[in-house]
Amino acid sequence: MNLPIVAYGNRILKQKCIPVNENSQEIQDLIANMWETMENSNGCGLSSSQINKPLQLFIVDSQIIFENFDTEDQLLSFERNDKGIRETFINAKIINTSEETWEDYEGCLSIPGLSQKVERPWKITIEYLDQDFIRQTKTFTGLTARIIQHEYDHTQGVLYIDHLKPLTRKMIESKLKKIVNGNIKTGYPMTFL
Repeated sequence: MNLPIVAYGNRILKQKCIPVNENSQEIQDLIANMWETMENSNGCGLSSSQINKPLQLFIVDSQIIFENFDTEDQLLSFERNDKGIRETFINAKIINTSEETWEDYEGCLSIPGLSQKVERPWKITIEYLDQDFIRQTKTFTGLTARIIQHEYDHTQGVLYIDHLKPLTRKMIESKLKKIVNGNIKTGYPMTFL
């Protein structure tokens, strides 16, 4: 089921999400709906809070980006031999980040039409349960790590624009107000205040 994306301005996007307590058919259905919603919105990641479910649950698809790169320069945001991932993250916790950081543009399905450069660690190690509720501890780098950090932030009530410098944030204020007021068009369903 293709679900509407919650737009910037909704309080749920600023809430710290609650853990998923058990594997259930309801959770598996939610995960399936999240994948369908993300794909229909042309996204590469989606947090359950973005579909109005404040759970520590998000999905990441960096494979789609890797497959659609058309220049060698774009591949620099991946490690050699990296092909990206398609993964579900439940009750995730980032346990280590590299000192090495890099800046790149980020956007968000809840903040359509905007993208800004955000500085993030190049490498992270994260503990999580996968879709089968099997405990995982994995290390990710580059663009995959960036997408994971972006989606993990959603589970903590943090948006990528919260990482921006005050002046940059001020410069996009009028665009953010348009989103809050629903004065935008998107190619996917959204819910506004």
